[in-house]
Amino acid sequence: MELLQKVVGAVNNFLWDFLLLFLLCGTGIFFTIRLKFVQVRKFRQGFKDPFGKIKFRGEKADEKGMSSWQSLATAIAAQVGTGNLAGAATALIAGGPGAIFWMWVSAFFGMATIFVEASLSQKYKTEVDGQITGGPAYYIQAAFKGKFGKILAIIFSVLIVIALGFMGNMVQSNSIGDAFNIAFGIKPVYIGIAVSFIALVIFLGGVKRIASVTEKIVPIMAIFYILGAMIIVVANLTKIPDAFRQIFVGAFAPSAVTGGVIGITIQKSIRYGVARGLFSNEAGMGSTPHAHAIAKVDKPCDQGIVAMMGVFVDTFIILTLTALVIIMTGVLPKGYDGSLVGIGLTQAGFETVFGKFGSVFIAICMFFFAFSTIIGWYFFGETNIKFLFGKRAVKYYSVAVAIFVALGSTLKVDFVWSLSDCFNGLMVMPNLLALVALSGVMMKMFKDYEDSKKPSIYKKVPKK
Repeated sequence: MELLQKVVGAVNNFLWDFLLLFLLCGTGIFFTIRLKFVQVRKFRQGFKDPFGKIKFRGEKADEKGMSSWQSLATAIAAQVGTGNLAGAATALIAGGPGAIFWMWVSAFFGMATIFVEASLSQKYKTEVDGQITGGPAYYIQAAFKGKFGKILAIIFSVLIVIALGFMGNMVQSNSIGDAFNIAFGIKPVYIGIAVSFIALVIFLGGVKRIASVTEKIVPIMAIFYILGAMIIVVANLTKIPDAFRQIFVGAFAPSAVTGGVIGITIQKSIRYGVARGLFSNEAGMGSTPHAHAIAKVDKPCDQGIVAMMGVFVDTFIILTLTALVIIMTGVLPKGYDGSLVGIGLTQAGFETVFGKFGSVFIAICMFFFAFSTIIGWYFFGETNIKFLFGKRAVKYYSVAVAIFVALGSTLKVDFVWSLSDCFNGLMVMPNLLALVALSGVMMKMFKDYEDSKKPSIYKKVPKK
């Protein structure tokens, strides 16, 4: 086991600290240039279309798909998770305030990548056993014909089911259990059982119930956390200029704002900022396209533009607010000296204004963030279970995920988290290969989209 942990750790270090930084950022830059900064030109439309139509009793989802907003809500449910509370803290400790600047840079280019992922998942969606489905497994096969494409798609599907459906969801339930244990003294096993039961009820309700839950829980959890964080920002209003000074100066001269803390260099600021940002917003990882594939839109690029808002909300709003709370409240030095780590640093920041309620507040947020991620990651896994084994296997998968969620609350999951990271990193490879291989198709599709005189040729969904 010790040897296996070392091997997995070495693979993760190579993937997340080196290879994936170049591949994910490089892909984002490539599409940003080819699409002429689509994330800037179409930002207003991307923001207006989904957020102007938020309804707690919106369009009903069914086997034929979700509304555009419901698809985005499902994607954001998966993107906004424990990483938004602990990930920003970890990046700040390891890379200093400058890491936040590099988070922004990676997210900016990631918006172009996720635009392509969502658009292609829409174009290559299909109907299987009377249900609309889609995602990387389908556009991978379109990018690489024959046996190679089929094998690559199967590899991707197996990796995402393991990484998110099982191991990732164990970690999420563990985070909920720990947070409630600290805040309320409730044993994690009880929380795990309760969470797994509620999750199973939602899982068994299919697409319709998942969409109904996510379209309600995402606005609630986002507004709740944003209001809490904004109260702290307003309470420390005079420190805003210095906070941004630390972020921008720290991106290029870490020692100037960290007081010469040992080990924090420009390289580490970039490394941890980019890695944590990409891991949180999932741009290029091939996860959120499963939700965007089943959106009911006229043209594929309609959902691609909407999908960019998931990265914006995750990184530029939620992660940024967490970082500002930690920097402005002055608790970051406790992270440097090791007295506080991860979520503890975020809790300490909230406690400076809310007192002991700060820990309770974060525990509640942790529940919303982690539980919504469980739902989103389950759905992504379910899509690939259908691809691998057909519709009949879904109920067995639902029960299996619920069991893993219950077990996860009681285990020490450091190694499970490392394995999840590893499988996450590996599944990026086939996804990015397909995106680049289909770049010509993407450009043609985008040209058609921008030419309003041309009728859509993508409305009809092929049956399998």
